[in-house]
Amino acid sequence: MSTEPVVIVSAARTPIGSLNGALSTVPLHDLCSVVIKDVLKRAGVKPEDVSEVIMGHVLTAGHGQNPARQASVGAGIPYPVPAWSCQMVCGSGLKAVCLGAQSIQTRESTVVVAGGMESMSRAPHIVQMRAGVKMGDASLQDSMVADGLTDAFHGYHMGITAENVAKQWNVSREEQDRFAVQSQNKTEAAQKAGYFDQEIVPVMVPSRKGPVEVKVDEFPRHGSNMDSMSKLRPCFIKDSSGTVTAGNASGINDGAAATVLMSQSEAVRRGVKPMARIVSWAQAGLDPSVMGTGPIPAIRKAVEKAGWQLDQVDLFEINEAFAAQSVAVVKELGLNADKVNVSGGAISLGHPIGMSGCRVLVTLLHALQRTGGNKGVASLCIGGGMGIAIDPDATASWYECPPSFGSGNSLMRSSMRRMVMAASVANLRLFVLTMVGSYTPA
Repeated sequence: MSTEPVVIVSAARTPIGSLNGALSTVPLHDLCSVVIKDVLKRAGVKPEDVSEVIMGHVLTAGHGQNPARQASVGAGIPYPVPAWSCQMVCGSGLKAVCLGAQSIQTRESTVVVAGGMESMSRAPHIVQMRAGVKMGDASLQDSMVADGLTDAFHGYHMGITAENVAKQWNVSREEQDRFAVQSQNKTEAAQKAGYFDQEIVPVMVPSRKGPVEVKVDEFPRHGSNMDSMSKLRPCFIKDSSGTVTAGNASGINDGAAATVLMSQSEAVRRGVKPMARIVSWAQAGLDPSVMGTGPIPAIRKAVEKAGWQLDQVDLFEINEAFAAQSVAVVKELGLNADKVNVSGGAISLGHPIGMSGCRVLVTLLHALQRTGGNKGVASLCIGGGMGIAIDPDATASWYECPPSFGSGNSLMRSSMRRMVMAASVANLRLFVLTMVGSYTPA
């Protein structure tokens, strides 16, 4: 098991499409292929140099065998390179990154593409007809709701878990609405400032009039305010005690995101400057009825493993499944709200469940670059009662990379650095004199 740091050398995502929106006609593997091609190009990695592809994906029905493999091959990665999916509901895309890092640490892989994908628009309605119907009607079941949005232990919608959190953590309807409006307003400002431009790879969508370029998230609602938000009716508890609405919950969406991972020494060998190193990650379990608070134990574990304190973290990206759970997490951890989701989150951007784990990481990495931050935390709650978190560090001082990719001089300097590091203290002076040509043997 290698103790060498695993680094993230590129990270990108597609725009996030609305339900039955701009990306709904694009087959999921094609959507994912677009972002895989892009992150490889950004990293300067050839498709044949990839060791493994891991993609988080939740709603697999109707997409054919192993959509991750389809996406990998569609991106031009050769057949000998394995590709597979992992399923951890909302945490799937981030768990894929953790699994990719583990694969590198165990030396099973050298270069890993890891991320997440989801087309909630293309989740089919299903009916159990294997044994036939003896008598009466047969009803269709929405696989998106059944497999992605319903708690398997209690049989109720994720929205009820948000109501449970609101009650136990004393999160009022007003607090939820205010958080949701702030999310929308932050995303509106970020879009207008072009903050998402660097992390988004455009998608060409076929149409009868020719390909249409989609390059902007379509779910955000510009001009959101408390007056309009407060008028929305509760969705899950219909009486006056209900607090969760369509406005203070995340969306149902489509999209894909990916990263390229490798060891620090591999990045140096290739002359690639990493975006960040992965310092730690953690996952935790808790009562499924309050699954939205999963980031609380997960973040605590990950930060402790990293040897950090919460107040040392520059930016947090915590998935906004619901405003209720987001407010509860910020309260319980005592976070500075100004450091959390600085460009909005899933309430404004949307929540393609298999993609979101990687999406929050991608957004965090680009936000750290933009703001000059170093330490970051990305985290999500997970249906079924879990949480996951990862701690990337974008500090430049912990690595050395050649200043120009592909330069013969820079590669020579890189080789010399490695040789110097390998030399013993006793032979260091002799080594240096020999390299500069000022040493003559007796």
